[in-house]
Amino acid sequence: MTARPPFRADHVGSLLRPASLKQARKKHFEEHSVSADELRAVEDTEIRKAIAMQEEVGLPVVTDGELRRSWWHYDFMGMLNGLDIETQEGGGLKFKGLTTKPQVIVLKDRVSFPQDHPMLAHFKFVAENTKVTPKISIPGPSACHYRLMDKNNHVREYQEDLGAYFADLTQTYKDAVKAFYDVGCRYLQMDDIFYAYLCDETIRQEWRDRGIDPDWLISEYSTMMRNAVAGRPEDMVIGMHMCRGNNQSTWVAEGGYDPAAEAVFSTGIDVFFMEYDSDRAGGLEPLRLLPKGKQRVMPGFITTKTPELESLDHLRRLFDEASKYADLDQMGIAPQCGFSSTEEGNKVTEDDQRRKLELVVKTAEAIWGSTTA
Repeated sequence: MTARPPFRADHVGSLLRPASLKQARKKHFEEHSVSADELRAVEDTEIRKAIAMQEEVGLPVVTDGELRRSWWHYDFMGMLNGLDIETQEGGGLKFKGLTTKPQVIVLKDRVSFPQDHPMLAHFKFVAENTKVTPKISIPGPSACHYRLMDKNNHVREYQEDLGAYFADLTQTYKDAVKAFYDVGCRYLQMDDIFYAYLCDETIRQEWRDRGIDPDWLISEYSTMMRNAVAGRPEDMVIGMHMCRGNNQSTWVAEGGYDPAAEAVFSTGIDVFFMEYDSDRAGGLEPLRLLPKGKQRVMPGFITTKTPELESLDHLRRLFDEASKYADLDQMGIAPQCGFSSTEEGNKVTEDDQRRKLELVVKTAEAIWGSTTA
């Protein structure tokens, strides 16, 4: 590693899937004409190219682009003990203008982290193929609850006591943090986007209709995360990403971070990736709740949803505004979300993606004089 996180220039993790990879996945999963080993060979090749691209644009940190995944979250969750991913009629997630493929998580037994979780190897592959800092992004613990429909919870203990599920999730993620550290990971990102979802009044009412207070849920999610990362080694940096939905350039939620900001900033997380590319994210005022110190916010002023490139002057003005609420020295720049939270990808090209990442680097250098300082 040439520099240690947190950085001034970063990104959320997912990258557009190349055509060759999409074709290989279709041949393997749908047509059954390509073996798992053949698919893995294509994945390895394309991930090496993705790493090289990230290094070429000047990023001090790289990921595998989540190129081995179908979803940003379900793949990881389905690899946990006790959780499976199944196709279920009516199980699609509703975004503005589309509904996803009908896959759901099904809880069949008490949840735990397997020591042979495949994404440990995914991280090691990145580390072995980069000259800069490798990072892996995984869903945070809240995803394992938020995405679970009541009818798909088949564990009696959890049905009777939600706190028991939260306790097991906390231990599962404590074990995950240790397992990733043990394979060399010093920069782990957890995508805990549902804090932002729970700032949307329509969604808040949906939870009330299910008999759950959304503010209580925010507090429980925060407690899970705080306890999961507490006691991690001092040389391990953990980030958290929040957004309001990202699927083929569309979205789910809207509303400022106000109901969740205090709980979010109390988690003990080191780096916060916060969506801020549209009016749906609300104002920058919640940044005033960021405690002074070493924690860092990466306001997502650069969008991954559209190809139009933001101007450096525009970004400078946004940081001037943000600095009214938090110290500029506790900030950096990253896009508002990934480019391909699911394998379908956003409505941008690979060239658009590269130009956006180049802008991240250019902005960091213009404002802080470096991508790493």
